[in-house]
Amino acid sequence: MSNHSSIFPSIDSAGRSQARADWVLGQNLAVRQIARHAERAAQADCTVLISGETGTGKEMWGRIVHERGPRAGKPYIPVNCAALTITLAESQLFGHEKGAFTGAAGRSLGVFRAAEGGTVFLDEVGEMPLELQPKLLRVLQQREVTPVGSSHPEPINVQVVAATNRNLEEEVAEGRFREDLYYRLNMVELRVPALRDRVEDIPEFIEFFSRQFAQRYNRPLWQPDADTLKRFCEFPWPGNVRQLSHIIEQSYVLDCAPLLPHAEPQQRGDSTLPFMDLNRLRNAAVSQALETTRGHKGRAAKLLGVHANTLTRLLAQMETEQPGSSTAWRKGNNPRRPAKPR
Repeated sequence: MSNHSSIFPSIDSAGRSQARADWVLGQNLAVRQIARHAERAAQADCTVLISGETGTGKEMWGRIVHERGPRAGKPYIPVNCAALTITLAESQLFGHEKGAFTGAAGRSLGVFRAAEGGTVFLDEVGEMPLELQPKLLRVLQQREVTPVGSSHPEPINVQVVAATNRNLEEEVAEGRFREDLYYRLNMVELRVPALRDRVEDIPEFIEFFSRQFAQRYNRPLWQPDADTLKRFCEFPWPGNVRQLSHIIEQSYVLDCAPLLPHAEPQQRGDSTLPFMDLNRLRNAAVSQALETTRGHKGRAAKLLGVHANTLTRLLAQMETEQPGSSTAWRKGNNPRRPAKPR
């Protein structure tokens, strides 16, 4: 979803919050509580950690924290931590002096100094390389940065908002994320629920997106009948609000009724939920993620909230425990030969 403002109708296309009390879409109590905590964190000007699955609108919550606090109107600079490389990250984040390294033809402020007075949004902070984490920790503790090629630290005045789709407590336990950095980031945590956990809000999202895209593409307003609305509410939405928005927008682009992705295949044999065995739950989750992504392991790992290497290891364990189980999801689903449209 290219326009994240559609998650919250009281945020305009420039990311500015409107002066309304009911600025969050939906009536889910957990989301309402997050909104209250976001308001308090914004006013307290403290470090905020936003956690939740991909597509739940974490960056939009980051913008809300920025816009509802004293730093509104100052720079808001998002950083994709997953795209940072060890060799260039220090310069990207903290800046560099002229001649600090080959190709440094001029001086660079870096993200933190460029955001002076405003907010730095660290997206997917759980994927930040381990080597960079102590440097970020020092920035948060000392409120200063040392540009590459300089021996003198420079003070900064920014609010840091971080977001992740990973369980950072598990990342800390497995040695992939620094414990001290986790606690420094987690002054206030906003846990954004998945769309399937706020089913009562789906009709309101549908109405909002339908009106938005009908106006954008000059099409008649789509309103689902009762059966269609029921199917939309029962769908698990692995891509969350972003996926719902995409499906409705796609229908306006193609001038057809919105269509849900292929329904999940009926569970077979002993995989019927609910059951309490953790191994069976793991296998069911892995199979469902692979079915949803048509066998794309990278996207399946994202849905599961694990690294791609972890998914590969899980598949190997499944194959060892029960030969053929790691590829059972392929039955009736050939990702290389999509069904012909009818």
